Amino acid sequence: MQLARQRLTSLKGVGDKQAEKLARLGLHVVQDLLFHLPLRYQDKTRLHAIAQLLPGQEAQIEGEIVSQHLTQSRNSSLLVSVCDPEGQRLTLRFFHFGFRQAQQFKRGARIRAFGEVRSGPKGLEMVHPVYQLFSEDKRPPLDTTLTPVYPSTEGLGQASLLKLIRQAMALLQQYPLPEGLPQAFLSTWQIPPINQALTTLHQPQPDDDLAALKRFAHPAQKRLILEELLTHQLSMQWLRQQEQTRRAPAIGPSRLVNTLVASLPFALTGAQNRVWEAISQDLQRPHPMQRLVQGDVGSGKTIIAAMAAIQAAEAGLQVAVMAPTEILAEQHRNHFAEWLEPLGIELAWLNGRLKAGEKRDQLARIENGDARIVVGTHALFQQEVTFARLGLVIIDEQHRFGVHQRLALHDKGHQKAGEEDTHPHQLIMTATPIPRTLAMSAYGDLDLSVIDELPPGRQPIDTAVLNQSKREEVMAHLVAQCQQGVQAYWVCPLIEESDQLDAQAAEVTAEQFRQQWPDLRLGLIHGRLKGDDKARIMADFQAHALDLLVATTVIEVGVNVPNASLMIIENAERLGLAQLHQLRGRVGRGAKKSHCVLLYKPPLSETGKARLNIMRETNDGFKIAEEDLKLRGPGEILGTRQTGGLQFRIADLERDQAWLNQAREAAVQLLAQAPDQAEVLHQRWLGEKMGYQHA
Repeated sequence: MQLARQRLTSLKGVGDKQAEKLARLGLHVVQDLLFHLPLRYQDKTRLHAIAQLLPGQEAQIEGEIVSQHLTQSRNSSLLVSVCDPEGQRLTLRFFHFGFRQAQQFKRGARIRAFGEVRSGPKGLEMVHPVYQLFSEDKRPPLDTTLTPVYPSTEGLGQASLLKLIRQAMALLQQYPLPEGLPQAFLSTWQIPPINQALTTLHQPQPDDDLAALKRFAHPAQKRLILEELLTHQLSMQWLRQQEQTRRAPAIGPSRLVNTLVASLPFALTGAQNRVWEAISQDLQRPHPMQRLVQGDVGSGKTIIAAMAAIQAAEAGLQVAVMAPTEILAEQHRNHFAEWLEPLGIELAWLNGRLKAGEKRDQLARIENGDARIVVGTHALFQQEVTFARLGLVIIDEQHRFGVHQRLALHDKGHQKAGEEDTHPHQLIMTATPIPRTLAMSAYGDLDLSVIDELPPGRQPIDTAVLNQSKREEVMAHLVAQCQQGVQAYWVCPLIEESDQLDAQAAEVTAEQFRQQWPDLRLGLIHGRLKGDDKARIMADFQAHALDLLVATTVIEVGVNVPNASLMIIENAERLGLAQLHQLRGRVGRGAKKSHCVLLYKPPLSETGKARLNIMRETNDGFKIAEEDLKLRGPGEILGTRQTGGLQFRIADLERDQAWLNQAREAAVQLLAQAPDQAEVLHQRWLGEKMGYQHA
């Protein structure tokens, strides 16, 4: 029997409805249950004295019930007072209870309770603990091992998961899994075989190192962490190998790139020159370039993208430039037109709001090859768009696109002409700095370049953090600045007022400015505006026909107005570090000294305080990204919650980064020497065939 194929409906207690709930957790076959690993463990193997307990601690106590009563308030609760053998007392609090349950707690009865200890009005409490009532002569035995706590979903509690996993473990004893790692790896890393590791993690024994399990430092956990990291690296290595077997048009050096650089009113930084050299060399090779360019806000990625586009266009190829929002796509179009049209390179423009006639005209120019550069949003990868000879794909802020969207655009450049079978080069850009550890793990199939130098003359942005109570003063200060020629942004998290969120809305804020300062030239922009209206307001702001732009976070990425030097972000505690950094990066793009004010509504959580302090202390996007990784974890930073990327089951990129290099080196070795074992690992962790044997 193969546990990788046995459906969960073959287990006792799993019908169609239960199977649907399990599927929400990504559990479809018995093997999935085995790799549904505990988040943490509860220690019910021993009893704690009440005198030794601390708030926030999970503990198990035992004692005698001395009283129980109901509180007389709007939301009544049941309070059960327990006294341990040392005479110390603790209260068990129940908000949800029935009459029969309340009657169970008789004075003098013995009780054992497990839960999180909290400070209550009259001493320590446990809220809704797990408990057992018993008589003195029938005292239940203590657990002999830790109790695993699993990731769960609505309608599927821990008890149900425990029963199912016990069934899966019984099957594992009968039908062990094949070993996915060579013996040499097990010996070098000092880790156990796969079946032993799974048994330890789901059913840890009394002689296992319980403290190490809690710290995720046990050899059984190390086995699975390394295996998961290794499997992820295998898929990255395989993708890289596949790309190296594909053909791409070899694009020679460009004379027009030198013409453009000579005409620019600024000199490229050393970092820009270094990154450009790598890109130009990639384009000259007969295999598809797969390069990710990271650069902090304002570091000058767009001009590098334009230079790559020129090199491809001069060779007779087409270039697709895709951006995630219409505002950013339109900005790219304007920059590319300014730089490329004087060189005789024609542009086409595609977005979701072109009129039918305009769209037909643009599609025809793309299909017959007249337009060498095509700029647009996700409209670029729609089926009706046909390229004459797509040689380069440039994707900005790529983590905002799903994997399938990116592949659809890549596939449009797949040319078959006689014996020729080519794929386009890909240049991916992001202004969201990603810590190097995370970038190597998430984008191991890509070559990485970093523009780590800002253009000369850029001044750091001064950032202040103020209580929302200062809002009126900040508004008045902003207006005074605008009257002296400054342009400003005022960012609100919501478009209109919401009962759920106590946040100032953009529409309300705009109206407040209009009523108090009717002479202020103000524009309002948010995601619900039609594209034409957005474009008109942005153009007015760029032309300094407006002093103030009140906006939602729609302006987060790419908006470039060099004269704007003041940014107010309201309800800043609601936004993540990466988003705050991107928004702040809309100012500080010209010669003027720029300022950013973060308004927050108290009380602030510890995480909220940490975020705002980091923003006040540094303008360095990479430092901010490192702190963001600590606060939020890798999935949030990469945007992979939506795009099906890094969803590790046991590995943690921050905690386990010391093992990443080992996993990367092992992946290269395994792919070369044991592709069958690589396939076993891939199916085990990712549930699909990759064809490693043919890599």
